Amino acid sequence: MRIALAQINPTVGDLSGNVNRMLRAARDAAGRGAEAVVFPELSLTGYPPRDLVEKPSFLEASERELDRLACETADLDLSVICGFVARSKADTGKQAMNSAAVLERGRIVFRQSKMLLPNYDVFDEARYFRPGEREDLFLLRGQPMALTICEDAWNDKRYWKHRLYTRDPVEELFGAGAEIMICINASPFNMGKRAIRRGIYRAAAKRYSKPVVYVNQVGGNDQLVFDGSSFAMNGAGEIVASARSFEEDLIMTGDLHEDFTDECEAVYQALVLGTRDYIRKCGFSKVLIGLSGGIDSALTAVIAVEAVGKENVTGVAMPGPYSSDHSVRDAQLMANKLEIRFETVSISSVYGHLRDVLEPAFHGKGPDVTEENLQSRLRGVTLMALSNKTGALVLTTGNKSELAVGYCTLYGDMCGGLAVISDVPKTMVYALSRIANKRHNGAIPESVFTKPPSAELKPDQKDTDSLPPYEVLDRILEDYIEQYKTPKQIAEAHSLAIELVKDIVNKVDRNEYKRQQAAPGLKVTTKAFGIGRRFPIAQRFSE
Repeated sequence: MRIALAQINPTVGDLSGNVNRMLRAARDAAGRGAEAVVFPELSLTGYPPRDLVEKPSFLEASERELDRLACETADLDLSVICGFVARSKADTGKQAMNSAAVLERGRIVFRQSKMLLPNYDVFDEARYFRPGEREDLFLLRGQPMALTICEDAWNDKRYWKHRLYTRDPVEELFGAGAEIMICINASPFNMGKRAIRRGIYRAAAKRYSKPVVYVNQVGGNDQLVFDGSSFAMNGAGEIVASARSFEEDLIMTGDLHEDFTDECEAVYQALVLGTRDYIRKCGFSKVLIGLSGGIDSALTAVIAVEAVGKENVTGVAMPGPYSSDHSVRDAQLMANKLEIRFETVSISSVYGHLRDVLEPAFHGKGPDVTEENLQSRLRGVTLMALSNKTGALVLTTGNKSELAVGYCTLYGDMCGGLAVISDVPKTMVYALSRIANKRHNGAIPESVFTKPPSAELKPDQKDTDSLPPYEVLDRILEDYIEQYKTPKQIAEAHSLAIELVKDIVNKVDRNEYKRQQAAPGLKVTTKAFGIGRRFPIAQRFSE
């Protein structure tokens, strides 16, 4: 059977536009001789729709657009399989269901609703959807087929040591006589995720000696980036079709488009895609970046250029009383190499005036971090003023290491609409910047890589004045944030002083109030700040 895998980039809530995108792909698939075309989970509505599913008008529009998709593919000798939000028939409780439909000759011939609703990490499906009660086979060109939706195919009791659910829909469907399993997905990207998916589905294909088809959404929706990476496997678990990562694709058996780049390269591509889609889907076209001459703003600028084009990016240098000449020079040099617009707006005179104005209120209190934060906030004011005047979106440039320990200023360097690298540890920032330089002809000056990181908010300031070296800090943060290890376990694992580890852990916990006021960031690790990590602000648990 010739099945086309249609890996598309839907926009949440743009039901009509998403259906139009699906229609184009369906006609293309039919023209290539496909007997069926498969779209991702909730491809009609976009994923995740979140509280939109609580609007009756949204449910009505989802059903209406599904009917339109069926009607406008009636002339194709092609079965269309897609995801949509269905209205529950229950009188009480949740009124929405995460569903899939099979369309043939203008009719909806089969519906299936998701049974296992994930309620962990970034997923809130148990909040929004009523689970399906059972899963049935359907006939596709006379063959009994299994149609599963994402999590329903992830509960293999032989693959996982600890399972979240008692039922295994895959086992039940193959036990009922399925010849092929089709699984539609909206599975977000994080490092290592692509290999995990293939491992899960390879195990199922080999166990039941049946082919599996995996179709995933691609694109950025708010903080999540979906990598696509769709594939098909034969009954021996061998890849017989693979789609590209981080771009739309339409493939059939024998199409092998994916070269599976290394994970650091994948993170770079995810950040570009996530940035592009956030800007485009939110209705912006241009961006502003505060260019400090440091590695973080440099990487953010290159990602922005790749995402929306050099003509839509403006870099702004905002030298203050402690800014070094080389920082301004590096920012200017990089802007020239990227061929982006470059503005210089000094904050020195305004900073001096503001200190004079505040002096009576500060009487008797010596200089401290307050004066440092004033500079950062003046830069935030400057960028937001330019944003208001030009309509460009401000991209913040803070990395995960800084955000974790609060080495950032509320209403200062945290001002902006998207935190591009907020899930990228500082050590990875350097690795990604090397990738950026390969793709953009050495746009980031070598001096940016070699100079010690500094906020330049007081004389001769270095990040290491307040923090351990980033190589040490990032190991602590990964263990604490992503692995939930205790300070004692971290100290023993890395031969570190327990006092140092406790100090870092306390900084992480104490700065939750900052992170919950931060711009949304793009998730690329297993545990990002934001919707996937929900800790209370006022709490005192410290183990």
